[in-house]
Amino acid sequence: MMTTKPKGSQITGGIQSGDGWHWDGWKRGGEGLPIPTANLGLWAFLAAVTMLFAGLSSAYLVRMALPDWVIIPKPKLLWLNTAILILSSVTVQWGWMAAKRRKLNLVRYGLSLTTMLGIMFVVGQFLVWRQLVAAGIYLQTNPASSFFYLLTAMHGLHLIGGILALVWATVRSFFETSTLNLQSTIELCAVYWHFLSIVWIWLLALILLR
Repeated sequence: MMTTKPKGSQITGGIQSGDGWHWDGWKRGGEGLPIPTANLGLWAFLAAVTMLFAGLSSAYLVRMALPDWVIIPKPKLLWLNTAILILSSVTVQWGWMAAKRRKLNLVRYGLSLTTMLGIMFVVGQFLVWRQLVAAGIYLQTNPASSFFYLLTAMHGLHLIGGILALVWATVRSFFETSTLNLQSTIELCAVYWHFLSIVWIWLLALILLR
């Protein structure tokens, strides 16, 4: 007598249901995915941002080789801004580790410090622009200045997005009594912030070439 496999029967490690295949540990809505959907979304976004800056970097290198490229002065404030951003990566990592150790007060300090340092970096970059303008170097002065303003502006815009996320996480931390509900948020903020720090170091090295 012929029998039919019931819906939802186990087949080679997977489950075949009436509306398709689902593997063990996978659920609708992404709740059972091996990687949380928020993390997948962040990594997809970081991949897109990486492609953006890779394209801008390639254009910079190609344009730099042309004869009308005129080197512009690099304000020393760029080094201070870089130190501030690197320090902010240290503080956000401190906050992330504190969340894992369930030290809520340290989480608050770490997030608050990172937010303030991020704001200082953005203000510092604005002051760099002010110094260039005072020296008569504008966006349209020459290709080198155009790329400088473009690269720093694009990085700054993404950093402002990170600051807004940090502000949200910081405010949340003052309404929580435990770090359990914060760990995922802080992890996402930390990964994004470290990414932006690495991008800035790359851009700075690129800018200093010529």
